[in-house]
Amino acid sequence: MSQAPELDRGLVVASHGRHVVVETPEGRQLICHPRGKKNQAVVGDRVLWLASGDEGSIEKVEQRRNLFYRQDDIRTKSFAANLDQVLILIAAEPEFSESQLARALVAAEAERIQPLIALNKSDLGDLFARAWARLEPYRRMGYTVLPLNLKAPGCPAELVALQMQLRDKATLVLGPSGAGKSTLINRLVPGAQAQTGEISTALNSGKHTTTSTRWYWVDEARQTALIDSPGFQEFGLQHIEAAQLASLMPDLRTHAGACRFYNCSHLHEPGCGVMAAVDENSGGAGISPSRYRIYSELHAELSQAPRY
Repeated sequence: MSQAPELDRGLVVASHGRHVVVETPEGRQLICHPRGKKNQAVVGDRVLWLASGDEGSIEKVEQRRNLFYRQDDIRTKSFAANLDQVLILIAAEPEFSESQLARALVAAEAERIQPLIALNKSDLGDLFARAWARLEPYRRMGYTVLPLNLKAPGCPAELVALQMQLRDKATLVLGPSGAGKSTLINRLVPGAQAQTGEISTALNSGKHTTTSTRWYWVDEARQTALIDSPGFQEFGLQHIEAAQLASLMPDLRTHAGACRFYNCSHLHEPGCGVMAAVDENSGGAGISPSRYRIYSELHAELSQAPRY
């Protein structure tokens, strides 16, 4: 009776379509293909794989701690698995969308992944001051919000503060176009562009480089990682139920316990603690009108969404 072949362990460090790149514990990388739909892996997955010539097949995806993803009308987009935190990088210019920021934060809360917000372009004076003021509700909620100027030479204190937050963690970096995501990756990961080029060549997908997700080790000890992923513009949350939404928004969650009805939607019921806390001048523990508006819009969207 023939023995079952021995499987090797690895980490998925890049993905494009159904092809992934797996890194061995020794640092070697090779292309692997999933054996059936069940073994479809995403970046950050720990897998068991079987060698087949110069490539391999994924035989098993090990249990995930979490999976950060979005769901819209058409499809599910998985960003990465087994994350310690999500860094949402926005900028003073172009003006960031608070709705997109809120969506990313809700998705992180749903998977119990620590979010971190960085506001780039602190050199822009009044523009930065206005953007920083818009983030006041998020600081009050307890989110870490860091200023950043990625064009500053050397290693300024702002960048050092961010590096401290990233140390010894696997961090997914999300951000809209123009926020400085590529600049950040290239500053913190020497040779990142070269690594991306090598992966694209291996996958024969050079012209699609920007559509794939990529894991980068920041340090030689391979303890700190950044995961670069596109797709911030459209961030569907249809995998989340409308009734669950308020519990994933810390400012609403704080006041939901004061509602008269246990199943309050926080939209029209009498004795609603959330609606009572909405305050135009919410400098204290109140809910800002913009945050409540985002909640109302998301609730309506999720109420109409098909359940998967």
